[in-house]
Amino acid sequence: MEQPEALRVLVVENHPFLASVITKILEGEEHLSVVGIAGTGADAARAAAREKAAVVLMNFSLPDMTGPAAAVVVHAELPDVPIIFHSAEESDTALLDAIDSGATAYLTKAATGEEIVEAVRRASKGEVLIPVSLFAKAIARQHAVYEKKRERKRLEAQFTARELEILRLLAEGLGTTAMSERLGIAANTIEWHVGHVIEKLGVHSKLQAVIAAARLGLIDVETQ
Repeated sequence: MEQPEALRVLVVENHPFLASVITKILEGEEHLSVVGIAGTGADAARAAAREKAAVVLMNFSLPDMTGPAAAVVVHAELPDVPIIFHSAEESDTALLDAIDSGATAYLTKAATGEEIVEAVRRASKGEVLIPVSLFAKAIARQHAVYEKKRERKRLEAQFTARELEILRLLAEGLGTTAMSERLGIAANTIEWHVGHVIEKLGVHSKLQAVIAAARLGLIDVETQ
């Protein structure tokens, strides 16, 4: 009985140790063959075409370009080759960038050898391993972040630059005298600004002003 042809995999990884580990994992599986190792996006495009790779397993961060940019370059040579990203990044932005570049799968560095092998085999069969639900959740989270930033800008527009500065100093725990010395303005001017801040926030004390400003995202008390 004729043996099926080995699945040709190109590994794109600029860290030699990781490239070696991934290669051993794949080569240890039946009917899988690593036909090349590339360390840059430019090398990946050339190697993918030269070696007629059936699947490309690529680091998301490469020394000459981002993974998504490298994916675009690879697809210019082999439009239909499935690309699996292997990444230390777990952000929504990274996932969406991977999807935009036409990636088939997005694995984190925590992925096991079995998960990598399964992704390679399934990708070779034309399966897309990024669930629509995961994509939708990432979009929703990014939209929520965008809305929060837009709301923060709207709120900030209601305060002068000096008032926002006063708010940050209040969050540091500075009193009127200390703020006067820090900013080089009179104490009564400080109190005048504080009064306006309290009024705009609809509170009754400096502490309440700090709490309200933190809740609204006007200041970050953790970094003060």
